[in-house]
Amino acid sequence: MSVRRKGPRATLVRVATYVMLVAVAVIVAFPFIVALSTSTKNSQDIFSYPPTLVPQEAATAAAEDFGLEGDPVPIYDFDGTSYALAENNIGIAEYTPLDSLDDPDALIRQEAGLAVETDQVVVIDDDEETVYLVTVDGDEIEAYRSRITSGGLFVSADGDERVELINLAEPVKQFGPRLENFTEVIEDKALGRALTNTVLVTILVVVGQLLTSILGGYAFARIRFVGRDKLFLLYLGSVMVPFVVLIIPLFQIMLQAGWLDSLAALIIPFTFTVYGTFLMRQFFVGIPLEIEEAALIDGASRWRILWKVMVPLARPAIATLATFGFLYAWNSFFWPLVIINSGNTDSRVLSLALAMLGGRSSTDINLVFAGAIIAMAPPILVFLFAQRYFVENSASSGLK
Repeated sequence: MSVRRKGPRATLVRVATYVMLVAVAVIVAFPFIVALSTSTKNSQDIFSYPPTLVPQEAATAAAEDFGLEGDPVPIYDFDGTSYALAENNIGIAEYTPLDSLDDPDALIRQEAGLAVETDQVVVIDDDEETVYLVTVDGDEIEAYRSRITSGGLFVSADGDERVELINLAEPVKQFGPRLENFTEVIEDKALGRALTNTVLVTILVVVGQLLTSILGGYAFARIRFVGRDKLFLLYLGSVMVPFVVLIIPLFQIMLQAGWLDSLAALIIPFTFTVYGTFLMRQFFVGIPLEIEEAALIDGASRWRILWKVMVPLARPAIATLATFGFLYAWNSFFWPLVIINSGNTDSRVLSLALAMLGGRSSTDINLVFAGAIIAMAPPILVFLFAQRYFVENSASSGLK
């Protein structure tokens, strides 16, 4: 029975606890939120400044709304008014008024060829510059031409025209996730074959681990034979051997078996797990012996007792073992990197494909993150569905 403390101090402690937990949750979840957001952005939105978590795309409007013809046109914002880009790559001249040489905001930008050239010159930074008469709102202003470049002709819905540098124009944006990133990374970046291989390897590894662990755990827990406990301790002690020590012997075994550079090398060696055998043994030991004895008196065999009595009672432990096996097989990277040739796309698994994608598509960050989201989604879903068994059995067995 839990005791709930009352009073201002207890309330303050609870509020502080919730605030701290929420802060930690936000810190932990933020990288996943950034990855999910980036995976749905287009290539222009990734490098936009300031960066946002909401995927955006350039807004467009019907060309007829701005007196134009053709396909929808992109919209830009100038001083709170929407303009459509009517023509691109036109010649633009920039003029600096002679009476505002030190004011960068006084710069006049208009289509080249409209200003009237005069016979006067002005000395700017020891260079002689020709003076032009530039017409602005009906007034003629004396200015010198500081630069010739290219830009765009923009028109508003009211018919007003202006020329601006396109790279300085502020496009109007709207919410626009690009879900095509996921299909592109699966079809064009060959992630589909790697995803299929990973699903196949994961399913077979999990099934193999469940089968061998149930049989081994039941034998070590219920069947008496000479040297059982010593054999179990020896088997359990093998978990202390680091995997890096086993790599070379395991590689030689795969080479002699002819499984090098094949999915068999990713499946068969990992269908046996010391952790799984120990977990199932511990659970079978906790089941009352009277249940099994009653089944023996009724004439049931060991095999039938195992699958009809013990396994149904061990569903939480089996779910935990399946979760561990799934996460290991799905996220495995180092052993596939050793055993699978980098040029063998037919046997490549998802972890290797993501590493290759990150190296070859460093400029397409949205595609890399889309691949990462595809790889992360199944383990997260499995953990969410099996977290109750995962937590309960980790606590009861004392395993981490």
